[in-house]
Amino acid sequence: MSEDRTYWVKTLIQIAHPVLQALSERRLTRDMPVEADRSKYTHLEALGRTLAGISPWLEHGPRTGEEGQQRADMALLARQAIESAVDPDSSEYMNFTEGGQPLVDAAFLAHAIIRAPHELYELLPGKTQAQLITALLSTREIRPVFSNWLLFSAMIETVLFRMGVEIWDRMRIDYAIRQHEQWYKGDGIYGDGPQFHWDYYNSFVIQPMLVDILDVMGDQFSDWDTLRVPVQQRAVRYAGILERMISPEGTYPPIGRSLAYRFGAFQHLSLTALRQDLPAEVMPAQVRGALTAVIRRQIQMPGTFDEQGWLQIGFAGNQPDIGEGYISTGSLYLCTTVFLALGLAPEHEFWQGQAEWTAQKAWSGKVFPIDMAVPSHN
Repeated sequence: MSEDRTYWVKTLIQIAHPVLQALSERRLTRDMPVEADRSKYTHLEALGRTLAGISPWLEHGPRTGEEGQQRADMALLARQAIESAVDPDSSEYMNFTEGGQPLVDAAFLAHAIIRAPHELYELLPGKTQAQLITALLSTREIRPVFSNWLLFSAMIETVLFRMGVEIWDRMRIDYAIRQHEQWYKGDGIYGDGPQFHWDYYNSFVIQPMLVDILDVMGDQFSDWDTLRVPVQQRAVRYAGILERMISPEGTYPPIGRSLAYRFGAFQHLSLTALRQDLPAEVMPAQVRGALTAVIRRQIQMPGTFDEQGWLQIGFAGNQPDIGEGYISTGSLYLCTTVFLALGLAPEHEFWQGQAEWTAQKAWSGKVFPIDMAVPSHN
């Protein structure tokens, strides 16, 4: 196994294990500290976001050897955590209906199941499957904000379809897809709502959810199927932009809101590597190198974790002042989505060899590819 893969697995477990272990033992609400009190929401945030990042590894990771055992152990904890969260008799039964925030994190949980349907749904006991469906259906009470939130409703309907629920809502999916078509700004970037914002929400939410929703649902209607090509072209372009934003030192611009999600800002780049659909001029090994540099840079900052191993609010260390009003401890676990590429087999070229990423080439005086915009009609 490559040194980088070993590091990725170790770091993912370091982040995810406290959440899944505590919830599997029905003590998350007791043990997880809550910076910026949002106790009604923070525990579902921690669960949904942790699973959204770890799910490809759980579904496609090795079944043998040391990593295989680690994967199996974490998969079992994940299923036990879901059971704790959706059982009405559990002390950890989570809020899926009160306020607006549960819609967001039920959608991240749904996204995790789309990425790992066998490990996170099919292997659940039948009773837990039914309770999970009930919990997801209950989020329909929540009206999404006119923004990327439309995709949260659509993602929940997508996983209900994937689960075989006959009453999935076509309109919620259609509305989200059509509206984001109207919000496309050009050159691989969508607005978060009618306006463009300089932030990482194209990577935190918009492009990963659009791509995966259309992967699952595109066959349902011809116009949805037609959208797959331009949406994927935009996704490839945006992944190329993200790769170029990583400096030779493994830093990236601290622009926009939700910077406390740390390297979750590169969810989409990792997803595009996982899908084996990187831009032609970008080698998988250079993406691995760039992402590893970012992960190391942020993880090594003092204050990233508290003494018990829980994430703390910050971009580079513990910086509670950068947390917006909707940020609390559970929110921070969206950072796990940088690890999506662990769904690629250890033998895949992503994990082999070394290659400089674009900024390394550019700032060392070497030849690097000219950047090209995609046509505006795409």
